[in-house]
Amino acid sequence: MLKAVETLMLAGDRWDQATFAYTAFALITLFPTLRAAFKKVRLHTNGCSFKDSLHFGDEEKVQLQQHYSRIHGTLVFWKNAAEKYRSFHYYCLLWTIPISVLIPIVTQAISDGNGSKLFLTVVSSHAAVLLGLHKGLKIENNFQAFRHGESEFYDLYRRVLDTPEEFGDSKREQMTAYFKQAELIRRHVRNAETDNFPSLEEATEEAKKD
Repeated sequence: MLKAVETLMLAGDRWDQATFAYTAFALITLFPTLRAAFKKVRLHTNGCSFKDSLHFGDEEKVQLQQHYSRIHGTLVFWKNAAEKYRSFHYYCLLWTIPISVLIPIVTQAISDGNGSKLFLTVVSSHAAVLLGLHKGLKIENNFQAFRHGESEFYDLYRRVLDTPEEFGDSKREQMTAYFKQAELIRRHVRNAETDNFPSLEEATEEAKKD
């Protein structure tokens, strides 16, 4: 394999070598995004949980723990989704910014009889695919929705552990207010996810623009 690559690099002109190097580097830098897409991210430990709380009795602790166990899967999904969208978002930024500078320069250097046109085609196609996917799949919006939802829930989680009196006077009022706010966060993220997920018509329009 290495000998074949070396032969290609020696046989081709500098534009061919640049095309090969660009393609290889684009694929290498895509690896963290592919890993984030398939890797399952685990939740960090949250320190003391409801079972360690001094503010609630045994019955309230059981109910709070049961509620958290039901939302645990949602939190894992949010964290994995946020990591996936974050990784691809930064991959797009890593490439589209230098490409926007590179394309005008390469355009001025194009000539017949070498690989300059192929290099420009590869670079332009890469940028078009990245911009199309980023806009069509609303990568940044989804990243923000899942990341903010996860952050908002853990802020709520810490508040009910540290200062439950903010949620009401009695234990029942505090727990009811906590459950309602947690449900509002879940609904907000679900609505954001639905709004950010493009329809076939929207994806087609974005593809036509690109």
